[in-house]
Amino acid sequence: MRPTPLQLALQQAIAHHQAGRFAAAYPLYQQVQRQGPAMFDGWHLGGLAALQLGRLEEAASQLTRALALQPKSPVCLMRLGVVRRMRGELAQAEQVLRRAAELDPRLPEAWEHLAVVYDLSGRLPEALEAARAAARLKPDEQAAFSRVAQLVGRIQGLATSLPLLQEAVVRWPQVADTWKDLGTIQACLHEAEAALVSLDRALAIEPSFTAARLGRALALQESFCISEAVAEYEAVLRAEPAHPEAGSARLLCLNYLDTVSAEALREAHFAYGRSQVAGLPAPPVARAQVVPSGRPLRVAVVSGDFRRHAVASFFEPLLAHPRPAGIEVWLYHDHTVVDEVSRRLQGLATQWRHIAGQPNGAVEALLRSDAPDVLIDLAGHTGLNRLPLYARRVAPVQISYLGYPNTTGLTAMDYRLTDEWADPVGRTEDLHTEQLVRYAPCAWAYQPPVDAPAPALPPCASGAPVTFGSFNNPAKLSGQTLRLWARVLQAVPGSRLLLKGHGFDGAGMRDRLAVRFAAVGVDSSRVEMIDRTRSALAHLELYSRVDVALDPYPYHGTTTTCEALWMGRPVVTLTGGEHRSRVGVSLLNACGHPEWAAASEDDYVRIAAGLALDPAGLAASGQALRERMVGGPLLAHADQAARFWTAVAGCAHGSGQGKENE
Repeated sequence: MRPTPLQLALQQAIAHHQAGRFAAAYPLYQQVQRQGPAMFDGWHLGGLAALQLGRLEEAASQLTRALALQPKSPVCLMRLGVVRRMRGELAQAEQVLRRAAELDPRLPEAWEHLAVVYDLSGRLPEALEAARAAARLKPDEQAAFSRVAQLVGRIQGLATSLPLLQEAVVRWPQVADTWKDLGTIQACLHEAEAALVSLDRALAIEPSFTAARLGRALALQESFCISEAVAEYEAVLRAEPAHPEAGSARLLCLNYLDTVSAEALREAHFAYGRSQVAGLPAPPVARAQVVPSGRPLRVAVVSGDFRRHAVASFFEPLLAHPRPAGIEVWLYHDHTVVDEVSRRLQGLATQWRHIAGQPNGAVEALLRSDAPDVLIDLAGHTGLNRLPLYARRVAPVQISYLGYPNTTGLTAMDYRLTDEWADPVGRTEDLHTEQLVRYAPCAWAYQPPVDAPAPALPPCASGAPVTFGSFNNPAKLSGQTLRLWARVLQAVPGSRLLLKGHGFDGAGMRDRLAVRFAAVGVDSSRVEMIDRTRSALAHLELYSRVDVALDPYPYHGTTTTCEALWMGRPVVTLTGGEHRSRVGVSLLNACGHPEWAAASEDDYVRIAAGLALDPAGLAASGQALRERMVGGPLLAHADQAARFWTAVAGCAHGSGQGKENE
């Protein structure tokens, strides 16, 4: 029996479709729909072709017509669910995908797409349950297995996903994705050398794999090969100019380099800001003044560090003291770890939101629903920040504070809270997209650890050789820093240098740094490197082995400077012309020792050597340091909190002084 013209048209459409010629198949499906409106395949496969051509409205219409003919087709329901999800209709997508899974629980694609919908909705436990259902139905598919591993890591912490990813590379050794996933997690867990091996395997399989290139850049950053990391991030950006993670990570790394001028840093940040708005359908709306409405001012604060972290130790004092009447504080915690610090901060907040692992779309929807008047970012270009959301203007007033030593580069970030020492009036305004608000004598409120030991006498006071120390992030050990420290060691014969930071337990890291010190004339026998300690107490006790702390340049320390001072150790810093090189100046002024801030390299060497060669003076000043800190703005928490929240309210109502002190 010869096929009818309608059947021939359908067969031709299917042949084109199976060959990937969607544009040729689609008009034939439309012909079938006109001539045989009761033919399910015409509507179903036509809707699929429309989906594959990106014509989502037509796909939704045609798949809906198909379901009117066969309402219990799980595959058709699944495909309509994909269309709904791609159109941003998450509730409708969930409804039809759940129906597809109910009709055919053994349809893996229904569970896969349901996992994506739950993920986009911020419902990670449900996403993991759906992903596991798909993986059980496709036990030999790498993508299904990896989706489970990634969700486990996002929910339970990255370390929990490591065994699963190690299993994946054994099962699928020729799949670049498996090595990329493993290497990226290893880099995030500070296993940098292992990460480079994994990521190089991924790139050997697929040389143009951008995600693996991004992971390799992170691993180089974690290995403190900063210039090399910048080059890799730039390779990612050449492929994807608006890539937010690569863009932010590159900017963070540029702050570490002594070869990058303030002007070059400014342009790099401004270019990032332009890249984040270039793809928006319309420019973000302008800053809006918040008009008092009788309800409290709603201030939302977003951070991945509302946990045992340096940022939390500086922000908690601002929450723990009374703020002006009429201010609500909503905290949005963006990390999987929830510890005793998190719970303490939660108790101090008006509302608490846990947004870890949620995609930007879900977080944006949540913020727009919560409708804060002011949105404060504590991350800047560090970690897994949410700056692309700020670029879209999700609150009338947006403020950058605390976690990053530079501008965000976003024109939609309205203010940056700082002080006149870190950002002298008339000196740094043109380096920022934000309006600077110098709200206090010092922009920080330090909270010392409650179990900090009493300051010990400096070792040199009992006749031991002088030991200089720095417990800063090793990424800050720029070439200029090493040359400067070499001069300090040369000025004090027999002196030593004690360094502490993550990564020093690896021979590769120690060997690379020894080579760098040798290049500036320092024998490795004079430098001791210690990896991270197991507790904060053990970390602070190490200061008993240090006589004088040295600040790196150009990226000053913050927490490390405060800790050294609290443990009775003077800190010598080199004054620069921009915020990243002036934090130490602010902190030393706050504790009453501006004389330890050097105006030049020669001055730095003179100050450090002078302190080291005066053991009695070191002992006396060290014993008095805590008392001076307690009496200064760093520990005047109630006053700092009042200044901070008053400044925030001023920004909201358009009364911030910006270029003047408040």
